[in-house]
Amino acid sequence: MTDDALPDGPATDPAPITLLIVDDHPVVRDGLRGMFESAPGFTVLGEAADGVAAVERALALDPDVILMDLRMPGGPGVDAIRELARRGARARVLVLTTYDTDTDTLPAIEAGATGYLLKDAPRDELFTAVRAAAEGRTVLSPAVASRLVSAVRAPAAANDQLSSREREVLALVARGTSNREIARELFVSEATVKTHLTHLYAKLGVNDRAAAVAVGYDRGILG
Repeated sequence: MTDDALPDGPATDPAPITLLIVDDHPVVRDGLRGMFESAPGFTVLGEAADGVAAVERALALDPDVILMDLRMPGGPGVDAIRELARRGARARVLVLTTYDTDTDTLPAIEAGATGYLLKDAPRDELFTAVRAAAEGRTVLSPAVASRLVSAVRAPAAANDQLSSREREVLALVARGTSNREIARELFVSEATVKTHLTHLYAKLGVNDRAAAVAVGYDRGILG
């Protein structure tokens, strides 16, 4: 029999997409594991309960996709995403969380997340998102996509959002003034200063004084 007459070999199924599930709630992890293990084309390699463990397990297991919660005691998801990117991890990170505020979505995307979905996403939408993430395509829930578009179109909007007192506090922070000194200068308590800082951090999408000052200069809030 000639080579041309040889029958074709059996078709091979594509390799399953491998997953790491990261969430601090065991019930959520169990639910996600059961959902993906019952569907063809997916293999769950492991789980982690916080960002620190997520980095360790991701580097050890080398999954295709990491389903990452953001707000976890013991190590937030955004820090884990940054660390995975810094260490050159192959895995794509798909954020799966309850929160869609600017202070959650923008840092996660900037840190290197491939996509961002909310936990109320339908089962089929989640499967589709994981497949897309595995291929390196960006996946965003409609609410998150809308927020990102707004942020791109109005990058200086935070300037309008900051109250006059918050701008005063930010200006003093930029001069290296401590919370105690700010309180003395503005005739308020240190607790009030901390409240102002918490609010302006949220509005600027940052987590500390240095980042707040950097964003303040970048957006023209600070002269």
